[in-house]
Amino acid sequence: MHSATLVATGSFLLGVLLLALGGDSIVKAASGLAQRFGASPFLAGLLLVAFGTSLPELAVNVRAVAGGLEELALGNAVGSNIANIGLTLGVAAMVAPLAVRMRLLGPLLILLLAASVAVIGFGLDGTLNRIEGGLLLVAFVALLALLPGRGRRETAAVRETVEAFATTRTELKLNLLRLVIALVLLYFGATLVVKPAPQLGIALGLSPLLVGLLPVAIATAVPEMVAAVVAARRGQGDMVVGHVIGSSLFNLLVIIGGMAAWRPLALPASFVRLELPAAIAFALVLYPMLRGDLRISRVEGAILFGAFCGWIVLELLLVG
Repeated sequence: MHSATLVATGSFLLGVLLLALGGDSIVKAASGLAQRFGASPFLAGLLLVAFGTSLPELAVNVRAVAGGLEELALGNAVGSNIANIGLTLGVAAMVAPLAVRMRLLGPLLILLLAASVAVIGFGLDGTLNRIEGGLLLVAFVALLALLPGRGRRETAAVRETVEAFATTRTELKLNLLRLVIALVLLYFGATLVVKPAPQLGIALGLSPLLVGLLPVAIATAVPEMVAAVVAARRGQGDMVVGHVIGSSLFNLLVIIGGMAAWRPLALPASFVRLELPAAIAFALVLYPMLRGDLRISRVEGAILFGAFCGWIVLELLLVG
């Protein structure tokens, strides 16, 4: 391997590590600050379960868009959704079956399917315009408004689990320091991931879209996968599935919606024909698993992981 490619690979991997550390720090800071200013531990935990793990992807995509790499950002957003279900959830369920008790997850999965179909519909003309991006952002705000009411319908056991997840120190100075450290880590992590990405793409023979879909999305999913495996071993299936569905919604509504609202977003041809339909297919496979015995078994986890590996091969054959 060429020395410049080795340097680029090292930079990329260091960036992934910084993103993982920054993501963990910002989740703790957000939870502590929210509770410090009056949010209940349950509400803070619910928001963190749903959207907390998406912040590293957000940092990467903001940095990519700032550098004019919109296709990489698009690939990362949708690739992360597929990796969330196929890789993170699949591997976690193979390690330990996931019991799912949170009633909110079924409606959130339906919203994820609806949001994916909406993005496909908006993108049929090859572009997401500012109005369409704004509609996706409005949908996210509406989702935030609905979460507290839906969350109050959860059982006492689920509420206790969510509150325990949000438990952290609430001192103002400590959490402001955590926030500053997290933002610094996310900034440099995103820079170290995005800057060498085009060079890695050339070395691997991948387009910017595929760089975002495969190496960037998979690498940024690995820390989440490790955390999901730990949670699965602890019997925290709700946390694992909640992270996966919430993060996927955030990627579609906030990241892609925000990019389009900022400036009209040209979509690669395969984005509407292949990548988004693949993301819908993964969500559809997950739906009966959540509507059946409310348990994702090792066999079902293996199915998800096998489908993820098959998707990678399909992307390389059809797009690569």
